[in-house]
Amino acid sequence: MSQVLIQAGTRLLNALGRHSDLIMHAYVNGVVDEAAHSKKILDQLVQLGILWRPDPQSALRLKSAVRTLLESGLQDERNRNIDANVGSALASLKTLAEHYKEALHYNRFNEAHAYMTDLTEHVYQLTESLANSARVMFSRINNEFGYVSSVEAKIRENELAQGQVSELLNQLECFRFDELSEIAGGNRELRHLLVVALQQSFSKATQELSVAQARLIDLLGRFREFQGRTRLLKGFLLHMDQQPDFTPGNYPNLTHVPILFNQAAPLIQPASVDVNQVSHEQELQQLVGALSSVYRRKPVLSAEQKNTEIQVSAQQQVELTRDPLQQAVDEYFCEVIDSGQSMSALEFYSVQSLTFDPEVWIYQVIGGYQGLQDEDKQFFAIDTLGEPDKVFNGNFIISDVMVGLR
Repeated sequence: MSQVLIQAGTRLLNALGRHSDLIMHAYVNGVVDEAAHSKKILDQLVQLGILWRPDPQSALRLKSAVRTLLESGLQDERNRNIDANVGSALASLKTLAEHYKEALHYNRFNEAHAYMTDLTEHVYQLTESLANSARVMFSRINNEFGYVSSVEAKIRENELAQGQVSELLNQLECFRFDELSEIAGGNRELRHLLVVALQQSFSKATQELSVAQARLIDLLGRFREFQGRTRLLKGFLLHMDQQPDFTPGNYPNLTHVPILFNQAAPLIQPASVDVNQVSHEQELQQLVGALSSVYRRKPVLSAEQKNTEIQVSAQQQVELTRDPLQQAVDEYFCEVIDSGQSMSALEFYSVQSLTFDPEVWIYQVIGGYQGLQDEDKQFFAIDTLGEPDKVFNGNFIISDVMVGLR
């Protein structure tokens, strides 16, 4: 079986090498110029799975596998394909791992070796696919989608890339390393493949895709700005075509001056020497060298002053008034102690009809709890109430706090 595969692969690679010009022209042009090549060669490439004809009326094209190989090897910036089928790949890895463990259990070492070879290949294919997806995305970002000309096309390409990144990040959530660690068990080879290798690739891919997503959002904002300016310019040109005798009015003489023209001249900022400017270094040295030395005389000490008596009298007592907000927080904690029941900060806020800002009140309650001494803090239990942010992951918005006794 292995010898048959080797021979078939050798024939395929030899055909790729012999007909490289035909294949590259088909890759660049999209179709094969059948008139420039013999029918025998074309039929041979079709049988080898290099070319195919979608329908009888269509021209010959490259198979998707060959095109993908060329796009990956040439790092073609036009490549928009990103493999986001991580869930299916993980399911295959788990199945192969179970086959390998079963073969080891029944001492079928030849089968176990074959399963381990397949599992290793699948793991490295998945890690390579994740790295290639990030590389393809950054190659499209770095040249700002230079393979399309119009701003509208760049915006569409940006939206496509954002959707692909979001889909790939969602697929990365399929990784369950606790489950993979349980499948690997104590087997060293399985742990290296399913835990170490996949976790390193997962961390790197997640970080790179997050950076790519942020850069895509920044690029989209720039494209939107270009689009707005282009529309403004086109609108002005259309207006000038329709009204060629249009002349701008004297807007500053109007009764109500538009905000665009109602601006004062900028003030001249005070000048100062820029000592960090390297090009001015020689001139500054000449100026400093031309300065004369200044000798400062010490002031003549006057006669000793007469000793003056210091009047010591009772200082006026100063009464410090407590902050009303801090005083309300103390009353809130005392109310919790007296009632012996948990009470939310906003509930006390509404009962006491406090006039502070609710958000400031909640911050002050949290700060008052954190400011307690450790022996006092252990008598209270505080819990935050709120909900996760709907836009940004990992952010928790606090809407209220609950304070009670332990």
